Amino acid sequence: MYPDFCLFQDILTKEIIGRGTKREGLYFVPLDVSYDERGIKINGRSKIIISGSIHYPRSTPEMWGDLIRKAKEGGLNAIETYVFWNAHEPLYRQYDFEGNKDLVRFIKTIQDAGLYAILRIGPYVCAEWNYGGFPVWLHNLPGIEMRTNNTVYQNEMKTFVTVIVDMMKRHNLFAIQGGPIIVAQIENEYGNVEWAYGNNGKSYMNWCAQLALSYGVDVPWIMCQQNDAPSPLINTCNGWYCDQFSPNNPKSPKWWTENWSGWFKDWGMKDPHRTAEDLAFAVARFFQYGGSLQNYYMYHGGTNFGRTAGGPYIATSYDYDAPLDEYGNLNQPKWGHLKRLHELIMSMEEILTHGVKRDVDYGNMMSGTVYMYDGKQICFLGNANSNQDFTVNLMGNNYTVPAWSVSILPDCYTEVYNTAKVNTQQSLMVKLPNEADDQTEPYELTWDWRPEHPEHLHDGLAKGSVMTVNKLLDQKTVTNDTSDYLWYLTSLDLSKNDSLVGKKITLHVHTNGHIVHAFVNGKHVGSQWGSSDHLEFIMEKDIKLKLGKTNTISLLSVTVGLQNYGANFDTTKVGIHGPVKLIGNKGQSDEVTKDLSTNPWTYKVGLNGMEVKGLQLDNARHQHGWKSYNLPSNRLFIWYKTTFKAPLGSDPVVVDLQGLGKGVAWVNGHNIGRFWPSYVAGEDGCTTTCDYRGAYNSNKCLTNCGQPSQRWYHIPRSFLEDDGNKLVLFEEFGGTPLHVRFQTVTAGTICATTDEGKKLELSCQGRRVMSEIRFASFGEPTGACGSYARGSCEAPNTLSVIQKQCLGQESCTLDVSENTFGPTGCHQNVYRLAIEATCDSP
Repeated sequence: MYPDFCLFQDILTKEIIGRGTKREGLYFVPLDVSYDERGIKINGRSKIIISGSIHYPRSTPEMWGDLIRKAKEGGLNAIETYVFWNAHEPLYRQYDFEGNKDLVRFIKTIQDAGLYAILRIGPYVCAEWNYGGFPVWLHNLPGIEMRTNNTVYQNEMKTFVTVIVDMMKRHNLFAIQGGPIIVAQIENEYGNVEWAYGNNGKSYMNWCAQLALSYGVDVPWIMCQQNDAPSPLINTCNGWYCDQFSPNNPKSPKWWTENWSGWFKDWGMKDPHRTAEDLAFAVARFFQYGGSLQNYYMYHGGTNFGRTAGGPYIATSYDYDAPLDEYGNLNQPKWGHLKRLHELIMSMEEILTHGVKRDVDYGNMMSGTVYMYDGKQICFLGNANSNQDFTVNLMGNNYTVPAWSVSILPDCYTEVYNTAKVNTQQSLMVKLPNEADDQTEPYELTWDWRPEHPEHLHDGLAKGSVMTVNKLLDQKTVTNDTSDYLWYLTSLDLSKNDSLVGKKITLHVHTNGHIVHAFVNGKHVGSQWGSSDHLEFIMEKDIKLKLGKTNTISLLSVTVGLQNYGANFDTTKVGIHGPVKLIGNKGQSDEVTKDLSTNPWTYKVGLNGMEVKGLQLDNARHQHGWKSYNLPSNRLFIWYKTTFKAPLGSDPVVVDLQGLGKGVAWVNGHNIGRFWPSYVAGEDGCTTTCDYRGAYNSNKCLTNCGQPSQRWYHIPRSFLEDDGNKLVLFEEFGGTPLHVRFQTVTAGTICATTDEGKKLELSCQGRRVMSEIRFASFGEPTGACGSYARGSCEAPNTLSVIQKQCLGQESCTLDVSENTFGPTGCHQNVYRLAIEATCDSP
């Protein structure tokens, strides 16, 4: 279980190990980590590393052990994570390493599972994370320029990186100390944008390298997407495919830090999917062509809790179509198909890292690779043609390789694995009602509500305001990213001699995003928002002003995640930069304009409902103003609250927010993220089937057209109490809470089509069992899950054998052969088993 940490029981090691570290009766011995052009070496032994990204803040400590266990069972031997600066230092020198930000606990959980760790400190991370992981207070430091040769920024970056490195050292988490960290990263994808910073960019990159080396942690440091990374730092590849990547230094190994297992989702976007066949193809080709470290980004995507989603317009779900879904379930068949590949690759580790490599070009994008070492050999046959299968001769034998696939022959004679042949189960997940309701029908939640009154000036003042200045300010400057919400408040007197009197008046607001709600004299006059590709917009609304009186104009600017990527992304404007003006008789010959941009503007951060701790439902001090009657629907700026029972069992819990507009949700005081079910994906571009062949991109294999971008929101079990749980919603746009339901996510149907000679593992993934075998045929079945059909011949005992072995079981394993199911009567070389089963409560 701990092959390289050399972990021994206490009694065996007290006299043997002098430099090891001890935890809970276990000793971890220091590891010597080095590398050469073939890969990483641990205690002098060359290693293949198959890693997966799991971001600790996108799950909970209670989930970490299970996620890491499933990653290990899936054939991984390392876990990678970014370090999120703004999660740990949200305010200047105020550090937070508690709860799901407990980085040390996360790394120790990796170590306790017997896996290695790859620590990508950054501290810029991108990751579709708010502001790329930077704390916004950086933006407000005088004289700062980020990610360049700037002393202010470099001092802050060094301070934070030092905090992280020293913390890892203090807990003995680097390999040389007996810890699991074998690789560390400084900066992130800087090579993609370095051109924008000129010579200062080059100087900064070299400074980053020297900073990393100065810590003396004795592990390789990497810079991903950095073609000019100075030695000894290793530049690595990120992308869909990295088989053709070569490091800039011939002494550096070929490493792939981000194999994108799927893609993220914006509000208004369809669901992206990357097939198991294509992902396996990319991995197999990488190892075919000499790669030795591969990391899935992501292996578990998780959830953008709170305000962590970046973008802008990144959704709360960060499922990423990863091998483990957002909730931690196995994403089948992807998880199982890759598991088989990982186990095979690891079984060939010695030959891959030491062997002599010979490539054969068959033409038309068909290639072969032979590795030979110590009298043994392994072979890869790779077909990168997107529509044509090829039959090739290898060592006197013919092999047919399907289009866009790789066949692996660990003895150069027997094909053991082909990336296009999926022999693992497919799981169709379902969402089930909350069984804790004790109701045949879903029960109606009881709701209380209260309004969030719009802000406006009273005698030129606003309670809780932070400043008043004669200009429009960037939203980051004022909020310091402590809230999505910022009020821009001003007023004007309209005298009878004003040029606007007697004219039709239009309020013109030019904003850099992302949402604006406008009020004049306390009355809502309009709302407008941009999209992920059009953040900047102009809102124009006709308004009425009072003659001879003070008129108030209140603009609520709302952000939906801050920019996280691109050259100088940190300077991207957000909020109302203007102009803000009143236009009389717009478009007419007597048009007049009054520019309010240099008016006195008063700023107030946040919402009153958040300030008064209205999220604490059991706090009697804050019950004032809540009503249980005349529940409003389709009104903006409404707070709703209710209580509910925790769903029974251990399956992941979600809340269905269908019917609501946009806002924020809390469960027992935990912010589970922004919701926006009223943002519907476009009608076109989706498909019910997906051809894995051909290069993948994020617009291929889309689903969920015409549906809310995100309807269900994850509630980790650790957020819940057995009874009396509290849900609070802030509804910003207007909707109804009457359709809100709590549900659990589990496997409803499992299917598989498996070749003869393979072992098929079926599982309902939890406390449910196989209650019905809907279809079973061993022979020549056709079709797909949900539409299987029998072929011209089959083994007649197939159904009864499977019923006997699998019915009533959570899992079962089948030897797919005539020995198991009996003779088929077919006259084919290879038979297949097709099965469809239902999972239900025992």
